Amino acid sequence: MREDTQYTPFDLERADVLVLFGITGDLARKMLLPALYHLAARGDLTVPVVGVASTGWDDAALRAHARQAVVEAVPDADPAVLDRLAGRLSMVSGDITEDATFTRLRTAVDGFGFVTYYLAVPPALFTTVAAALARAGLNREARLVVEKPLGHDSASARELQDELSRYFDSAHLLRVDHFLGSEAVEGLMVGRFANTLLAPIWHRDYVDNVQITLAESFGVADRGSFYDPVGCVRDVVQNHMLEILTYLAMEPPGADDTSALGLEKWRVLRATRTMDPADTVRGQYEGYREIEGVAPGSTTETYVATRLFVDNWRWSGVPFYLRSGKALAVTATEVVVELRKPPLELFGAKSGGTPANIIRFRVDGDTGIRAELMLRKPDADGTPVTVPVGIDFERVLGRQQLPYEAVLLGATVGNAEYFAFFPTIMESWRIVDPVLDPPEPPLPYAPGSWGPAEAARLPGLRQWHQPSPRLFGDE
Repeated sequence: MREDTQYTPFDLERADVLVLFGITGDLARKMLLPALYHLAARGDLTVPVVGVASTGWDDAALRAHARQAVVEAVPDADPAVLDRLAGRLSMVSGDITEDATFTRLRTAVDGFGFVTYYLAVPPALFTTVAAALARAGLNREARLVVEKPLGHDSASARELQDELSRYFDSAHLLRVDHFLGSEAVEGLMVGRFANTLLAPIWHRDYVDNVQITLAESFGVADRGSFYDPVGCVRDVVQNHMLEILTYLAMEPPGADDTSALGLEKWRVLRATRTMDPADTVRGQYEGYREIEGVAPGSTTETYVATRLFVDNWRWSGVPFYLRSGKALAVTATEVVVELRKPPLELFGAKSGGTPANIIRFRVDGDTGIRAELMLRKPDADGTPVTVPVGIDFERVLGRQQLPYEAVLLGATVGNAEYFAFFPTIMESWRIVDPVLDPPEPPLPYAPGSWGPAEAARLPGLRQWHQPSPRLFGDE
């Protein structure tokens, strides 16, 4: 196996300083700076943070920006924690395409020891930054962390990996998929393997189908120029949704380390069939083409629904239905596991049949688990009724940390658990490659709906189990 396809080791170096490229950008403002605040509040942010951007800001301007970003995300932010965070921030201003910027960066990190470089910049700049770091001698005693997407198809992912590997070897290159930092997503594995209540039924003898929904009620807004070249499949299906699938379908790892976990994820994806265009529906919400930055006559999909199969002993014949889209009815990321019906109908004949038991996992927003069981209602002639039973994670377990808290902490302390392995990335691209950039235009759908009507008629699908606005709220 080539070196750049090896699984990242789990005994990575601990960083002495975090360098955040793109610290003045949208991702940093909405996600990274609030995550750093929460790390500081827990006492987990123990290293300086050096920001790099072309804004012309000094340290004071960056600190003011960080305070504002945190307060927007955390209205009750503790002033003392804000002070601690601000005290760790410093700024290197300059164009990241110019070597002079990296000369100033070398001065800023001199004497700190091991460095983590986090690239919150467009993917087109990944190689530019990596090469400039190498020219400045900054790729030694350092690791590089890159955001998704890694490439835009299998060939470009391989090319980008080869380019980055010229400057950082496999043990010093981490690839972000922030869903891996989600406590609720990681909880899927804990729920499966730590509870003998669930483990015995988690296979084809008991599971009828699995549905994974990543829905957003909002549209592209002012991100048309970013989203239009990407689309729904590249934006969330190839990474986030297939990562969720691996947690749902994988076998238990043989050891408690990230290499064993990565191997089991790879095995699941390796057994997963490629997406079949005949089993896939692409959609585009009405009004998308009028958004600034979207190409006239764009055929980019803002919605996709598909059926997948995992061809192994555990899941053979069980359909996995995936769908995601923007401008849908609700915002929710939810997994539904529908169990097979009992072999004999004893209680629901009068009402047309007893519904199947389903188990819902909400892995974003109001996270939790909810099972829908059938119970007898005294005044209903013995006809079973559906009763929800579940756990609201935040209420029972306390505050759920932001995914980027885990990502940034892992990038700093050297925990590879929250990062995607390159072999799994390549398998993910293999799975989605057949439906990338098809010649047929996407089907229109109304904003606020559940997407094109054709998605409800995927082969073998009886019904989508629609998420509610809240897992434990009103239906």
